[in-house]
Amino acid sequence: MTETRTRPEGPSAGVVNPPAPAARGRRAIPVGAAGLPFLGLVIALACWWLVTTGFGLVHPAALPSPQAVGAAMVERSGVLLPALGITTSMTVVGFLLSTAAGVLIGIALAASRHLERMFAPLLVAVNAVPKIALGPLLVVSFGWGAKPVLTMVFLLCFFPIVLSTATGLTTTPADLAELARSLHASWWQSFRKVRFPAALPQVFVGLKVAMPLAAIGAVIGEFYSDQPGLGYQILQYNGIGETATAWAAIVLIAAMSIGLYSLLYLVERLALPWVRATTSAR
Repeated sequence: MTETRTRPEGPSAGVVNPPAPAARGRRAIPVGAAGLPFLGLVIALACWWLVTTGFGLVHPAALPSPQAVGAAMVERSGVLLPALGITTSMTVVGFLLSTAAGVLIGIALAASRHLERMFAPLLVAVNAVPKIALGPLLVVSFGWGAKPVLTMVFLLCFFPIVLSTATGLTTTPADLAELARSLHASWWQSFRKVRFPAALPQVFVGLKVAMPLAAIGAVIGEFYSDQPGLGYQILQYNGIGETATAWAAIVLIAAMSIGLYSLLYLVERLALPWVRATTSAR
């Protein structure tokens, strides 16, 4: 007795199903993560070269060519690289201090409506003050050294962190809050298990906004202090007419900011693995 097997009929017979969209997206990640930023960098350098060298639209004293900036970076690497280390340390330390204080202040404002009404206008007023005007006053108040730089970083960073933390804690999804109440969770249990984890995506939004501001604050603080970071080097070399070296310091600041922001983005991906699984992708 022979066994007969029927072959499925229809337009899909014998056709291999295409890979799922998720699989295609996973294979496309390395190309987009490395290739597209590199392409953007190449386009930016090409535009820079065209403006300065190709068409000569800008005088070299105002904006040197990319090759002049690269040569100055190599020639002055003995000065610029230690300055990069100083600016990076000031940026990271100030950012961590503002993160700790900003998250705590945001928790306090979210926990008490009275505290929010009392101190939220003051926080807005402090944030509205032009920070560059405080530079000389910080030197007079704290003296020379790292304190004025760290204070400038803190003043620029803390408000976005406070705002994002308070917003995240006061916009807990209703179904999660109702679940915590139905389980008779205490305030601490509800905060630790529900409210704060639900607020973390919003907190990281504030952190990512504050990270570039930390670099700006470190550079502004170094304009008025004796810390020989990249901000100090920009003033020194620009003052003696070596604009290529000053622009090399600016390029290093930009590269430092990109590196720190990318590191923060990686920390967010590792700390919040459930966000991408529970939210819609672009």
